[in-house]
Amino acid sequence: MLNRVVTVAALAVGGIMLSKQLKRNKASGMDSSIIETVEVNVPVRTAYNQFTQFEEFPQFMGSVHEIRQLDDRHLHWKANVAGKEKEWDAEITEQIPDERIAWRSTSGVPNGGVVTFHKIADKVTRVTLQMDYQPEGALESIGDALGAVRLEARANLRKFKDMLESRGKESGAWRGSVSQH
Repeated sequence: MLNRVVTVAALAVGGIMLSKQLKRNKASGMDSSIIETVEVNVPVRTAYNQFTQFEEFPQFMGSVHEIRQLDDRHLHWKANVAGKEKEWDAEITEQIPDERIAWRSTSGVPNGGVVTFHKIADKVTRVTLQMDYQPEGALESIGDALGAVRLEARANLRKFKDMLESRGKESGAWRGSVSQH
């Protein structure tokens, strides 16, 4: 009996907290944001080079099924977002070798962000992902309020680290630059 009361109380508190978070998100009228970081035991050049291999993202991003690089600036994504299959196009707005890659969606799932690469030591790089996005619908909003996107981003960066460290080298590279218009 006591376990049941504790469970009901915990669910009620969780529901109240979720409701407050959803109201805050809605009241702000702003996109949701996350910032996640991982340290990878490879040189900056290696981490950056691997991150330019966009079509290989499904190897470490669990919900991403496919990315097609259409040209130096444009990508087409297919992924599972909150249990739904979605597609969108994204444009790389800035790309500076060994420093940063920034993007924004141009159709479909509203999102944008930047990944930066920081030398910590000769063979240690801090990779920081900052992403802004707009949840669509109740299920995505609830998942966002519960931190699902943050947890997935953290897991994806961890898989990127594991994949790259186990290889010890990048699978390819694109060393060109893209600047904002």
